[in-house]
Amino acid sequence: MQSYPQHTSINMQPNGQNVITVVPIPPPPPKDFVLWSLFNFVLCNPFCLGFCALSYSIKSRDRIIAQDFVGAGSYARTAKTLNIIALCLGVLVTILSIVVVVLYLPLYIVHS
Repeated sequence: MQSYPQHTSINMQPNGQNVITVVPIPPPPPKDFVLWSLFNFVLCNPFCLGFCALSYSIKSRDRIIAQDFVGAGSYARTAKTLNIIALCLGVLVTILSIVVVVLYLPLYIVHS
């Protein structure tokens, strides 16, 4: 984990005694990948992986709101993994579809 710098402030007291207070800054919440999941749900949804990623992203956002950053990180990692798989499969299917159309459309036109 990264260690973040702590905020330090010096309170000047009227009687001449200086008091140093350290206020810890909480780490930033994990990303929830909702927009990426929504993109995969709408455009790249092989085997409903985009829908599963979207549901995990929403669960992660709910955990962030509930201040449970450990649970949110777990759901976010699952959503990220599902998004990567969905995007790779979506791109692969798109490229294969274009290749099949380019290779077999001229044969279909010639035989018609």
